[in-house]
Amino acid sequence: MTLASSHRSVLQALLAGTALLFSSSALSQAQETPPEPSPQGEVAPPAEPSAPVPPAALPPPAEEKEKEKEKTKPWYETLRLRGYTQVRYNRLPSFRVNDSLINDQGDRFLGKDTGFGIRRARLVIFGDVHPHVSIYLQPDFASVIGDQYNVAIMRDWYADIFVDAKKEFRFRVGQSKVPFGFENLQSSQNRLALDRNDAINSALKDERDLGVFFYWAPAHIRERFKFLVDSGLKGSGDYGVVGLGVYNGQTANRAERNNSPHAIARVTYPFLFGSQYVEAGVGGYYGRFNTTATPRDDAAYALARGPNMVDARGIVSLTIYPQPLGFQAEYNFGRGPSQGSFPDEALLIDSRNLQGGYAQLMYKLDGVVGVSLIPYVRGTLYKGGKKFETNAPRYDVRELELGAEWQIWKALELTAAYVIADRTSSRYPYVQEQGHVTRLQLQFNY
Repeated sequence: MTLASSHRSVLQALLAGTALLFSSSALSQAQETPPEPSPQGEVAPPAEPSAPVPPAALPPPAEEKEKEKEKTKPWYETLRLRGYTQVRYNRLPSFRVNDSLINDQGDRFLGKDTGFGIRRARLVIFGDVHPHVSIYLQPDFASVIGDQYNVAIMRDWYADIFVDAKKEFRFRVGQSKVPFGFENLQSSQNRLALDRNDAINSALKDERDLGVFFYWAPAHIRERFKFLVDSGLKGSGDYGVVGLGVYNGQTANRAERNNSPHAIARVTYPFLFGSQYVEAGVGGYYGRFNTTATPRDDAAYALARGPNMVDARGIVSLTIYPQPLGFQAEYNFGRGPSQGSFPDEALLIDSRNLQGGYAQLMYKLDGVVGVSLIPYVRGTLYKGGKKFETNAPRYDVRELELGAEWQIWKALELTAAYVIADRTSSRYPYVQEQGHVTRLQLQFNY
């Protein structure tokens, strides 16, 4: 090949490449710009398009990113903390002080040689660990065991297992409050009176036991239960419109002592009566209870008539929420382990009749001083045993409590109460004691 022919071949190749480049550029421009009309006003037909090129993927919206983040969040990052602490002083001057007026089930700071005390110190860990599973864990760091105060002990430790997507049907498994009555279910963080009444609270020590419970409530009623607590109307919380369950029956933090679980049923419904919320409920339980009988100081023995005595109660409840005037009352009746009346049959424990209840009147003043001020008056009557106390002593309780709760801020509440009591002593020889007590309680919520 000559030098001229070689140059000619290179030149031809360059011309061919230039023609190809201009052809690609023209095609790209034809795709990006609309066709121009011809001088006669007609639009020239567009060039034949090439294969479509997919556009670059757009970043997902911020909301979708957040949802994706929630889906991938570890379960422990969904948990939340809350709680409250109650500090009391029971030695304020009163009309008729009686140091023998004690109530071991209610307030251990009653009686002589007492001063400041922490009544409750609760920390709650709760949250959804799965779309169908929620957990609730609550220890109390101010419990009393013997003469040791401020002991940490388990109060609640359970899981709610939701059957449906709307969370209207659920099973609660673990140690939790037993759905008996209204005030038993009402949190001490919300309750007006400093302690629960003897008549209803004598059914269950610490209001709790280990078992399985089923709850059902429509979604809008579940929202109503939540509103009645969050709004400061002193609701009892969401324990379903219908509650059913089986539980050990020996009460919280105690081992089962027989093979006979208790069964319980409760129906309650909050509704609007005009512009005021009202809640009415009924319920009851049945089981067998094994009491503890021990020798007395005088060497006499308390004898139990059989290890598994009938333990059964029925209850009716009515709550008219304070808007601003409110009313709350409950009455229960049944049979349970108890000593006989003193001194007749005082050493024989048997399943005996019991009855009693309470009534409470309250008035809610919003925004007058602080968040709210709620004065109240409550009367309690009870005749029956306390099965979970050693030797199941029989009580005769008549109490009148007058007080007021002042919610200074959402995080701080001050309650003052004056109690006029005629009640059976919690300690042997279980005689009647009368007296007056003036108490103050400061509660901080977090």
